[in-house]
Amino acid sequence: MNGSATNMTFFLTTAIWSLLILSSCKAENSHKPVTPEPFTTPLGKVYQRNKASGKSLQQYQKARAAFLEDTSDVDLLIWYGRRTAYLGNYEDAIAIYSKGIQRFPEDARLYRHRGHRYISLREYDKAINDLEQGAELIKGKANEIEPDGMPNTLNIPVSTLHGNIWYHLGLAYYLKHDYEKAYRAYLKCRQSGTNPDNLVSSTHWLYMIQRRMGNKERADSLLLPITPELEVIENNNYYDLCKFYKGLLNEKDLAQEEGSTAASDAILYGLANWHLYEGNLEKGETLLNDIIAGDSWTSFGYVAAESDLMAMDSSKVAPTK
Repeated sequence: MNGSATNMTFFLTTAIWSLLILSSCKAENSHKPVTPEPFTTPLGKVYQRNKASGKSLQQYQKARAAFLEDTSDVDLLIWYGRRTAYLGNYEDAIAIYSKGIQRFPEDARLYRHRGHRYISLREYDKAINDLEQGAELIKGKANEIEPDGMPNTLNIPVSTLHGNIWYHLGLAYYLKHDYEKAYRAYLKCRQSGTNPDNLVSSTHWLYMIQRRMGNKERADSLLLPITPELEVIENNNYYDLCKFYKGLLNEKDLAQEEGSTAASDAILYGLANWHLYEGNLEKGETLLNDIIAGDSWTSFGYVAAESDLMAMDSSKVAPTK
């Protein structure tokens, strides 16, 4: 073979490989996850999963491609799992975190995120196991800001790793009506950070737990740090509820968004609890049913309302004042 033919062969081989690589990258970047099966709640309500599209799909594709480029990077794995979960594909997100735990068993973040998604799927015991493990792994370690996957309007992250572990652990116990353990977890959540968003979100749950347990005086004492001057960035629904509990707002002052959203469910759930505490059982139960009539089946207000309706009885939901 002469030099010209050799050069031509080399050129063709290089061109073919370049096309294959470009084709592979294009296919990877255009990967579209399969829409998971509809989810059936414990109360038998069926919700269709949204098909991946738009910005969320693009962010997922970017996160997936980045992880496949370097599967040894735990940060890339976590973002791959988070972007998968934001599409509503919680089962695949759990599978991603599970593989991460096999490889990085000492990384508390993986247990924190998997625990959250077990809550989404109503697997509370699994969530508790993960979040308790996460709590063990952060003992004696400095706290860290958790980057936002869905930034607030100011693009300022307001949550931390420690706070999120304790917050979700408290929620999982609350959903099982284990109020003592839920209270201890939320107290650690409140102690984990000083920013107002952490204060109001944890105080909201702490107050509700003590009212559930019939301890109104103790519940009211938890509201002492709540003042009208707090600079809350993200958790304004919890802030408004705390002010309502403290008598700084009336029920009609609580802003309720149109439609079913996580924020509107939070407000309705706080109000439902308030009426239950105050002995307005019919009103409280009506509000709980209003929540589960909506579409936000993974919001914490929805999940809590669902859990309450499943376990509705005077000893758990409306303690003696």
